[in-house]
Amino acid sequence: MDETEALAWLQDRMPVGDDCFVLEGKEADQLLTTDMLHRSADFPTGITSYTIGWRSVAVSLSDIAAMGGEAEAVVIAYGAPEFDGEGLKDFVAGAEAACEIGGARIVGGDLDRHDELTVVTTALGRAEAPVTRNGAYPGELVAVTGDLGRTAAGLRLFESGETERANELFRFEPRIELGRELAPMASSMMDISDGLARSLHQLARKNDVGFRITENKIPYSRGVEELAESATEKEEMGLFTGEDFELLFTTPEANEFELAKSGATVIGRVTEEDVEMVRGREVVPLEDQGYVH
Repeated sequence: MDETEALAWLQDRMPVGDDCFVLEGKEADQLLTTDMLHRSADFPTGITSYTIGWRSVAVSLSDIAAMGGEAEAVVIAYGAPEFDGEGLKDFVAGAEAACEIGGARIVGGDLDRHDELTVVTTALGRAEAPVTRNGAYPGELVAVTGDLGRTAAGLRLFESGETERANELFRFEPRIELGRELAPMASSMMDISDGLARSLHQLARKNDVGFRITENKIPYSRGVEELAESATEKEEMGLFTGEDFELLFTTPEANEFELAKSGATVIGRVTEEDVEMVRGREVVPLEDQGYVH
């Protein structure tokens, strides 16, 4: 099985399918999520321990943001072949910095020996009315926060040895505050972990709808604009590489003015079927491609 097949199998057996599990409460619902990152797949050569700590926490806080939640606490399990004192201190400093931005705090975890650096983060949050991936309807707007392709640009810079700038790009801001601002407007929402194209396909299947986005409305990151050598390469970095952890959401057209004030970018509309992109005068299929674990 690949990741997509494994998730489909699990969805028949347990309540998975949204960015967090929702535990219903009297005054507010509790949000629970967990993520695993490890050296060979997630931490390129040149990444600092500080960035590893930041990014490990931020990916879980991003799940809380995708539900329109308020972050509360993070637990970290850290496994490594050996415990380097300075490296561990830098890791914790980066994790604490990401928590400070997200409004959470580290409350515990576990240490263990492991054959490669592996970090598991679990985040707890709360929301009075969590936003799920289910709720998009044809005719609504589809929009994203921030810009896309930061991770793709960061990977290119790591490969070329420009590690200082690459580390900066890898330290993305979890959109907790913005997610809470958007929650009252959003009919469905998720974070972009596997790439914009794959995320659109995931939302389409979840809601039995389609999407039509416009290529020249995609907010590519400055790194993509600088590093991409062709239009095809630009799309690969911004639409398919993934791990940007921005928010993708749908909302009724009446909210377009409020979206502009939030800084989110409308990239298209919800349609009856198919996931497509307007490129110039052409309408082309947007393939279900993206990051696969």
